[in-house]
Amino acid sequence: MQEERRLAVLRAIVEDYVATEEPVGSKTLVERHHLNVSPATIRNDMAALEEEGYLHQPHTSAGRVPTDKGYRLFVDRLSTVKPTTSAERRAIASFLDGAVDLDDVVHRSVRLLAQLTRQVAVVQYPSLSRSTVRHVEIVALTPTRLLLVLILSSGRVEQRVVELEAALADDELAALRSRINLAATGEVIADAATALDALVRPADDDERAPAPSAAALAVVEALVEAMSDHRSDERVIVGGTANLARFGDSFETSVRPLLEAIEEHVVLLKLLGEATSGGAVTVRIGAEGPFEELASTSVVATGYGPDDALAALGIVGPTRMDYPGTMAAVRAVARYVSRILDES
Repeated sequence: MQEERRLAVLRAIVEDYVATEEPVGSKTLVERHHLNVSPATIRNDMAALEEEGYLHQPHTSAGRVPTDKGYRLFVDRLSTVKPTTSAERRAIASFLDGAVDLDDVVHRSVRLLAQLTRQVAVVQYPSLSRSTVRHVEIVALTPTRLLLVLILSSGRVEQRVVELEAALADDELAALRSRINLAATGEVIADAATALDALVRPADDDERAPAPSAAALAVVEALVEAMSDHRSDERVIVGGTANLARFGDSFETSVRPLLEAIEEHVVLLKLLGEATSGGAVTVRIGAEGPFEELASTSVVATGYGPDDALAALGIVGPTRMDYPGTMAAVRAVARYVSRILDES
């Protein structure tokens, strides 16, 4: 009973401090929360929580504020991530469903996350290396010019134009399209590239293999080049930087280091950390993160993408944040983005 009551006191202090940005005193707790105990009992509980490192008193006679340890206990004791409301779900769906391509999905997602959480949002582009090939389309623009369209599970579409030395008949084009899709569809990028290469470069001891046509060589070379293009693997989009203006009272400790980190995409990718695995929402609070200079920063992130997570998205901001609401928003946006990519 005593432990549950102290957890209730801690929960109330976290919620009030996030809402008011002011240290929370026992009188305030009695007035705002129905804890069904005397003010003296609450003061004793606050003193015990402070002694255990969950609360901190900024100065004598002031109320208490949560420590990183206090935030961590608060987050760990959340029984579930609170569900989004039907209105929030409709807003997310209507905002994201209008996206026309992968770039649009990523940019809409980062704007939406920043609006929902009032924090700095970070969305990593899907990793090409984790993608699988959904389909390869080959279209004859002219008898000697082909358009190759490589469609990946991440929603990414790569296009290449191939010039041929000689015209390609319709039946030859159909046969080449079939062979390429049979070899590559459903394979991860690395395996698909190897399989395509084997189509035109059979083993030396396979004397029965026919010599590949010039068209097949040109098409496979262009596709393998498209599959090895890793431009977006370490690319992130950031939104909501203006939200940091709300934390001007802690500029030197929280805002300045975070502004500097936003300039370094490698730093942001490391902040997102292990969020691409498991599908759960991960929360790293203060000094739990990988950078000492960002010890006043928390990260709430998760992986997104059909099947295995292809990339991560989340928010970064000062430790004083609405963790339940932020976790719910991050999870909801990730689920909708995953659905869009799966259906695209």
